[in-house]
Amino acid sequence: MDNLYRTYGRLLAATDMGFMRYLYPTINWDNRLIVIKGAKGVGKTTMILQHIKRTFPNPEAALYVSLDNIWFANHTITELVEYHYTHGGTHLFMDEVHKYKNWQQEVKNIYDSYPDFHVVLTGSSMLKINEHLTADLSRRYRGYTMEGLSFREYLQLEGVANLDVVSLEDILQNHFSIASQITFKVKVLQHFERYLRTGFYPFYREEGDGFSDRLQQTIENIVGDEIPSVGNIEYDSVYKAKQFLGILAETTPYTLNISSMCNVMQTSRNNALKLIDLMDRAALIRRLYAESSGMKMLVKPEKILFANTNLMFALSPKADAGTVRETFLASQLAAFHRIAMPQQGDLQVDDKWLFEVGGKKKKFSQIKDVEGSFVVSDNIEIGYGNKIPIWLFGMMY
Repeated sequence: MDNLYRTYGRLLAATDMGFMRYLYPTINWDNRLIVIKGAKGVGKTTMILQHIKRTFPNPEAALYVSLDNIWFANHTITELVEYHYTHGGTHLFMDEVHKYKNWQQEVKNIYDSYPDFHVVLTGSSMLKINEHLTADLSRRYRGYTMEGLSFREYLQLEGVANLDVVSLEDILQNHFSIASQITFKVKVLQHFERYLRTGFYPFYREEGDGFSDRLQQTIENIVGDEIPSVGNIEYDSVYKAKQFLGILAETTPYTLNISSMCNVMQTSRNNALKLIDLMDRAALIRRLYAESSGMKMLVKPEKILFANTNLMFALSPKADAGTVRETFLASQLAAFHRIAMPQQGDLQVDDKWLFEVGGKKKKFSQIKDVEGSFVVSDNIEIGYGNKIPIWLFGMMY
């Protein structure tokens, strides 16, 4: 057990407080049981250690552990809590919770048996965590999901600019003045191009040229390990899913042809839709439904995009420009808004606004008669009227 505390001390000492993720101030850290989900590499562990360093005058009152530590091969979470609690501990922060068998039952028992003890859980397997958040546990915990870096956060992390968050409504109403003020200080387009390729996951800073390889390995782990273990999917279909993802990266925004997809993966319709559902819940892809469609697993989505543009470029350096634009816009909007596939245009948001996405010469012809419609253009610094630069939507969190 001493090794757990030594590891915690080293990690805490090495934690940089210079950059805090957008999610940090939105969390009610007073809750007794908190679950923080998010794709691998978005910064959950760093945020937890920053919170400890910032909040606890006596860091021994808290303890951070990763549940993939070899100590847990022969010991339980309950043992650790009892020791920590009886030695003055008040908070336990547990990472990689999905790697510990039956964690949900032990956490429930701890919650009920230690009424003044606080537990924070995180994990990078969206699928496995969601699978085990049982009804009993759901009544006890407060959940949060951390997205990858926004373009605004990327600029801050790079030391380029520290910009304020801008709401979607403010962008739609005042984009000209907001973009004018920002571009007066920052040459945004050169930074935006790099962000699209490598800026969504904070670990790009430590990986350098190895970023793409690490992201490919993450995709491999999700598709080859997590999806089969959770979804009871045949491994042959999973192999075909990897091919499908490679094709998707180089295709113009993919309006789903389920028969064609079944042929590619050599599987049934229901199995293909189940695989799409699992890849969406694993934060690899994003399903877009028609405005009137529900979100049930067996309802065919109208369009499929990647969850973010970094995934696209990791799978193909020839990623389609149109798909990159739509993927970026959807990734930023979906953090706080509801998006759907409209009959006209590319994205419908909150049943109120319609967006047509394209290059700098994109016209209004496809949506000219639709109220609340906007053209979102790439490769422009400043827009005018109802034409908005796409990078500006990266300021929303």
